[in-house]
Amino acid sequence: MVLVKNLDIFTPIIDEPEIQGEITACNVTNDIFAMNVPEINGGMLVFLAINTNTPDYIAEGILRGIKNFMENKINSNVVGGHTIYCDWPLMGGEASGIIEKRSIIRKSGVKEGDKLIITKPIGLQGIMAAYRVLKEMPELLETYSKIEIQKSIDIAINVMTTSNQDVVKTIHSFANFSFVHAMSDVTGFGLAGHTKEMLQHSNLSAIIETVPSIKLSKDLSADLGYAFEECRAHETAGGMLLAIDESEVENFTNALTSNNVPNWIAGTIDKKEPGVVRVSENVNFLEINEY
Repeated sequence: MVLVKNLDIFTPIIDEPEIQGEITACNVTNDIFAMNVPEINGGMLVFLAINTNTPDYIAEGILRGIKNFMENKINSNVVGGHTIYCDWPLMGGEASGIIEKRSIIRKSGVKEGDKLIITKPIGLQGIMAAYRVLKEMPELLETYSKIEIQKSIDIAINVMTTSNQDVVKTIHSFANFSFVHAMSDVTGFGLAGHTKEMLQHSNLSAIIETVPSIKLSKDLSADLGYAFEECRAHETAGGMLLAIDESEVENFTNALTSNNVPNWIAGTIDKKEPGVVRVSENVNFLEINEY
């Protein structure tokens, strides 16, 4: 048995304290699930840095959101933590889980012909930038429908507060899950960046052919200056990216769907240019209208 631990601290992405708390807990625990660990065994130790002038309701709201996510979404809890004063708000914490060493799924290990499956749409950076712009410089987005942008923001919030735990539970529902060759959650390096990480220690490459994306994220990213079309825009608490043996793709995607986990086949592992992730010239950007 091995103990898998993660420590993650980042800056706030949204103003609503409880939602930010949920995003924080999701972001911290998803790194544990990305190693194929099915449960957060030790609970979460919370780290919170706030300004001395921060109203109590903000700190309390963040902690309430973390507690709600841990207890009601992934059947775990908050076991303690540490709070400091800081000029810049920071939040995160530590989480851990226990798993048999042979059951760990690492980032590397892809094989030629593997299909890349992603479980959440991308585009969070552009959407959440629009969230901020709407509050501070709404005139920059006057060509967009504010109602439609808000719908996309709501999708983004649902994405960032949905745990990847059900992906892991789906994997463990198979008596033999050796067909999952590599796995990573999609966060700060974007879809292409995390795909490149999966190519480590191999002479293989990858092509991205289908990109599920939150509605308006492609256009907003272009207008606000994010590398969306190259699939390098940052994500927060993004979906799981899995390299699956081609022979088991249908069985596995059906199992994900049965467990209410959205999923898309995003690309293929090949040997065209070792270590290179290519976005197809004919890439299909799928606009996701609900999540």
